[in-house]
Amino acid sequence: MHTGPVDSARVPRFAGPATFARLPRLDEVGRADVAVVGVPFDSGVSYRPGARFGPSAVREASRLLRPYHPGLDVSPFERVQVADAGDIAANPFHIGEAIESIEAAADALDARLVTIGGDHTIALPLLRSAARKHGPVALLHFDAHLDTWDTYFGAEYTHGTPFRRAVEEGILDTEALSHVGIRGPLYGKKDLEEDRRLGFGILTAADVLRRGLDEVIDALRQRIGDRPLYVSVDIDVLDPAHAPGTGTPEAGGLTSRELLEILRGLAGTNLVGADVVEVAPAYDHAEITSVAASHVAYDLVSLLALREKP
Repeated sequence: MHTGPVDSARVPRFAGPATFARLPRLDEVGRADVAVVGVPFDSGVSYRPGARFGPSAVREASRLLRPYHPGLDVSPFERVQVADAGDIAANPFHIGEAIESIEAAADALDARLVTIGGDHTIALPLLRSAARKHGPVALLHFDAHLDTWDTYFGAEYTHGTPFRRAVEEGILDTEALSHVGIRGPLYGKKDLEEDRRLGFGILTAADVLRRGLDEVIDALRQRIGDRPLYVSVDIDVLDPAHAPGTGTPEAGGLTSRELLEILRGLAGTNLVGADVVEVAPAYDHAEITSVAASHVAYDLVSLLALREKP
């Protein structure tokens, strides 16, 4: 038997500690197969700050999540032990030190991680940790932006550069790299050329609309194969109508329904870890963004639970 969420028939959803989906804390259960962990860090942003408050906002919005996932036909909290591992503390004044702290903390957590950010800088140390455990990983990256730029203001480590650094460090399987949801203006055509040189394939937001979900899911699964897979979700992959509370919004994005259906189409892949980043609640309305992010995280937890033997 696994320790699951607080019983909402006994304790109302608006009462009690705001752990993710009202799950037990990791220190309450001792170990977990899947751990949800927050990284309240946003010192790598290039426009609106505020994603340091993302983990607490997503946890608060997750109070309404329920224990059975009908879309995947799984009760993730019954199938495996899932726990909230709290937050990884990272130095907000020193990006290099913060990256090292996040990497070390991820290494120390003996579980498959769904990480709530924080800005997209945190994906690099999380990928380093995943690659240390599984070898170079396939990457499925949902975002409005490529995040493969070289530097910002001469800085190599920002929320716009993690995947270039990851390719350079050899921690990604360059035969299986995909962006989904890319849209909006770029600095120049060379951005696409350099991204392609790094090994990424792109399915734009317009591709999702025109080609349809089934074709998109099939293309992604063919590219991923049976490789160990890491999924990184920048919440700005969603249209601002579905996620206004983010740092660099772009018009013309995916709906929350489209994103969730694509994630559910990954059932059976070798998912080893994931993150949901760039939730900035100061720009949110009625928890729209936080609610969407909480459901994305729940789907990722459910996919990881399906990979584990009950």
